[in-house]
Amino acid sequence: MIAPVYLDVLRQIHARLRGCRIPWAITGSLGLALQGMPVEIHDIDLQTDRAGAYEIERHLAEFVVRQICFSRAETIRSHFGALQIDGIQVEIMGNIQKRLDGGGWEEPVDLVPITRMVDIEGMQVPVLSLEYECEAYAKLGRADRADEIRRWLVNHPVE
Repeated sequence: MIAPVYLDVLRQIHARLRGCRIPWAITGSLGLALQGMPVEIHDIDLQTDRAGAYEIERHLAEFVVRQICFSRAETIRSHFGALQIDGIQVEIMGNIQKRLDGGGWEEPVDLVPITRMVDIEGMQVPVLSLEYECEAYAKLGRADRADEIRRWLVNHPVE
């Protein structure tokens, strides 16, 4: 079950981004929960492209606690920023790239083919497919989460 505070924040995000022509999707634990997985949710993660990160920041400007800028860690890089909405941290990631085994970086992901819509409380919300999430977690070295998603998919095939 998704706690009401997360649904309230999601409703605010959805209302602000409705009609925007940018690709975006909920990812991370909330994305998994929206697709039925029983996971604990700690924040809300939004994935988009580079331009979308700055556009989302503009639409939710009064909530910005970390402005969008290019950010790089050992295994991932993106245009990253954060919001605080009703006490919930919302992270924005644009043009995510994961490090390849050879040390280079994969191309930014095209969200359109890996996004699916879920209906929650009358909202049509874009989420990243569980199949993609499984691959992404594996690439990031999060084998535990990738295995959890894989097991879920075996027992709950996507229609």
